[in-house]
Amino acid sequence: MSGTPVRPVRVVVCDDQTLVRTGLVTIIGAQPDMEVVGDCADGRAAVDLAGRVRPDVVVMDVRMPVLDGIEATRLLAGSGVRDPVKVLVVTTFNLDEYVYEALRAGASGFLLKDAPPDRLLHGIRTVASGAALLDPEVTRQLVGRYASRIRPSDGGDREIPLTPRELEVLRLIADGLSNSEIAAALVISQETVKTFVSRILSKLHLRDRVQAVVYAYRRGLVS
Repeated sequence: MSGTPVRPVRVVVCDDQTLVRTGLVTIIGAQPDMEVVGDCADGRAAVDLAGRVRPDVVVMDVRMPVLDGIEATRLLAGSGVRDPVKVLVVTTFNLDEYVYEALRAGASGFLLKDAPPDRLLHGIRTVASGAALLDPEVTRQLVGRYASRIRPSDGGDREIPLTPRELEVLRLIADGLSNSEIAAALVISQETVKTFVSRILSKLHLRDRVQAVVYAYRRGLVS
């Protein structure tokens, strides 16, 4: 007796470069557990399309005509959105400041455009599952490069309602470490790390690890 079929991850692809968009659609559409339910070339079209087809994930470029990916992300996944859609931002290094703003706008993660296809597919699956995706290499360069701009002049550890151990875990999250890497660094189990992450997000009223990274840099917890 076979089990209930698993519904494929429904994806919308938004990129103003036709060749890139076509490539993404082809790669994603070839996966048995994914379905491309639409593609478009600007942020306004992405917002409208997502409203009609209700995808699980929108793969979003940053710089586009009509409405850029940051504003589109804010409209799809921002804090005031009643029924947010998960957004996976794809970018290049020279757009890193824009990506930081996209994360603040509500994106669930980001990848480099030159990432191999398997990393893109893993990213879509990760974001669709409700987790956040942070590329460690990009995290260190992306948020770290703008730490001086986004960090308040005072703050530090004051008024942060976390235990010393939770602060330690938060700093490692901000460094782009995965749960397994944090577990190895602190010599604790992955289940314990998951518990710490859950407590951190709850105490700080954060949605996911992406917001935790932004919070850590804004409060000056990472140099």
